[in-house]
Amino acid sequence: MPRSVLTHRPDRCLVMGILNVTPDSFSGDGLGQESDILQASRNQAHGFVQAGADILDVGGESTRPGATLVDAQEETARIVPVIRALRADHPDVAISIDTYKADVARHALEAGADIVNDVWALQGDPDMASVVRDARCPVILMHNRSRPGEAIRDTVAGASYTAPDYGEDFMDRVIDELKHLADNAQDNGIDASRITLDPGVGFGKTPEQNMALIDGIDRIAEIGFPVLLGASRKSFLGKVLNLPGGDRKEATLATTALAVMRGAAAVRVHDVAENVKLVRMTEALLRSGRVLVRRDGTAA
Repeated sequence: MPRSVLTHRPDRCLVMGILNVTPDSFSGDGLGQESDILQASRNQAHGFVQAGADILDVGGESTRPGATLVDAQEETARIVPVIRALRADHPDVAISIDTYKADVARHALEAGADIVNDVWALQGDPDMASVVRDARCPVILMHNRSRPGEAIRDTVAGASYTAPDYGEDFMDRVIDELKHLADNAQDNGIDASRITLDPGVGFGKTPEQNMALIDGIDRIAEIGFPVLLGASRKSFLGKVLNLPGGDRKEATLATTALAVMRGAAAVRVHDVAENVKLVRMTEALLRSGRVLVRRDGTAA
């Protein structure tokens, strides 16, 4: 069943396809610019499903630095017709709603969404935890130390959120904060089996810290929850390779390969077909027990 897709550790890395029902996505793929947004969304979702996507992630507000804030009413108006159509088109595919607003999440779940993907990990709206608890749905909790309004701008890579001081050990600090987010969810009545953690690549981290998070997915997974990676087309890739947003497909694929090697439960991507092929091939190589090995040198 779609709603159960993230309530346990999947036996393979799931691929989540991004559908931005916005006019201002950082990667230039916002469907809000289309003359027929609903049909464009259905077409993109169909392509994702045909390519092997396990989850369709619908978002109605851009989280890029400098994006225009959208109120809950407008965000709901953007995403509900899309989710209803996708639910009818793809009854066996999971749908997630990318929002931190409780009212938007509630309406999305009523329209047929299965998962709440919250970039503020229940911290952005005091009512979000109760919405997730009452719906008994999976929730993705993202680590987020970004500060709206504080960004570094690059003419090629684009804007990125500034990184705060994490102290002497960045990874330990992020892991501790992810543990706290998971504990908070459980304290609010959300069952541990419904929690997935997202290290928040691109949200208040330097390029070096973002890469350390991807390399450290196996350490994050030791907390006891599935881990989702969302690195697709992000500005740190552009900074490392001096690439604009539209030319980061191969760079994203590299992050996906490492995420699979480190045991990620899911990857959230724009280019679904290419990432599905890469994920499945990487998994096949890992199963061979010879070509790729774990961090400790043992066969996967």
